[in-house]
Amino acid sequence: MTTLLRIDASARAADSMTRELADATAARLNADTTIQRDLSSGMPQVDADWVTANFTPDEERTEAQRAVLALSDTLIEELQAADTVLITVPVYNFNIPSALKAWVDMIARARVTFRYTENGPEGLLTGKRAILVVASGGTEVGGPVDFATPYMRHMLGFVGITDVQMVRSDRQILDPDGSRAQAEADIAGLAA
Repeated sequence: MTTLLRIDASARAADSMTRELADATAARLNADTTIQRDLSSGMPQVDADWVTANFTPDEERTEAQRAVLALSDTLIEELQAADTVLITVPVYNFNIPSALKAWVDMIARARVTFRYTENGPEGLLTGKRAILVVASGGTEVGGPVDFATPYMRHMLGFVGITDVQMVRSDRQILDPDGSRAQAEADIAGLAA
């Protein structure tokens, strides 16, 4: 039994290239179970209460602190349950959408998804695969002003997900047919 966690980060529910390509990618993967998380309505930001609750040892947390961390706990449980994580990454101003950054902040938790060792941080979400579905109007994936995909690869690796694959539909304004063909080829090359 395989479980897919799908994270949609596009602000657009309709006419979103990343959502369209994620649909095709999910169909290709044909998981037994899919967990869906849509970030388009926004995500709460990490604030002082969240930081205090997070750094309070679990056994010492108050009910109010547990409530502050409840969404973070749920997001982490979704990640832990998944074999594959499919994340849509529309490139906004050379980077990821703010809601996706807030999701990353909610799931990167010391002692839960990573830990510090004498050799540095160690990710705890090992044995998973991530697929980034990236779309951009003019930014080239892997180009000098692509800050989105290196950041996502780094943060996924930081929590232990080092098998990261990409479905790219970049530079759509410059070459719409070529960017679509690239994405279709990337999807066809994914192992189910």
